[in-house]
Amino acid sequence: MPNEVIFIGQTLIGLAFTLLAFRLGRQWLYAFIAMSIVLANIFVTKQFDLFGLGATGGNVVYGAIFLATDLLSEHYGRSAARKGVFVGLVAAVFYLVMSQLILLYQPNSSDWGASEGMISIFSSGPAIILASLAAYLVSQLHDVWAFHLWKQKFSGRWLWLRNNLSTLVSQALDTVIFASLAFYLLPKIFHSAGSLSGTALAEVLLTTYLFKLVVAIIDTPFIYLSYHLKPEASSPVE
Repeated sequence: MPNEVIFIGQTLIGLAFTLLAFRLGRQWLYAFIAMSIVLANIFVTKQFDLFGLGATGGNVVYGAIFLATDLLSEHYGRSAARKGVFVGLVAAVFYLVMSQLILLYQPNSSDWGASEGMISIFSSGPAIILASLAAYLVSQLHDVWAFHLWKQKFSGRWLWLRNNLSTLVSQALDTVIFASLAFYLLPKIFHSAGSLSGTALAEVLLTTYLFKLVVAIIDTPFIYLSYHLKPEASSPVE
């Protein structure tokens, strides 16, 4: 099956599950954000091509997190959305700490190869870890702020525009912060491998943002569908 077909299918499934979590209630959205940020950190280690461009597996799951925080912003208010951001941050820190600690165990003779797989997936350098946390926190807090800024500016109208203005700028921030820190600045600071040239960094920035842009556009109908799926016993907007 072509990668492009899988990408579109996975995007739709991820966004559909975001709506399912929303339908089940606010606490489910918080849990969904926590689970998604962990999966995004795992999936980002897989590299593949889409439409002739390099991509990582974390883009789709990460896009669903933006939809989740926008749903919290639209239906439950700014403080609920910010809480979702910090729930995701705690989950990301917990994942990163525990994944590094599990690598310290010495496997015994009964190990069937799982240790080697864990090393391949979890042994991200400090640059990747710090860049991921910084990019997530800044971009998500900006998304919540921008969503409510445009909601006030447009007097609650034009949901599609508010959603895309906040998400597209936030995704750009996420891409620039993560790539610049992970592949340029921090490798130089830690004197580690992985530093890219300016040209290579620009290519990574462009291709990564293009795929995030596609996911952000696809999620627009889903936020409109949320008005037909809102739980009846939901809390009022804060």
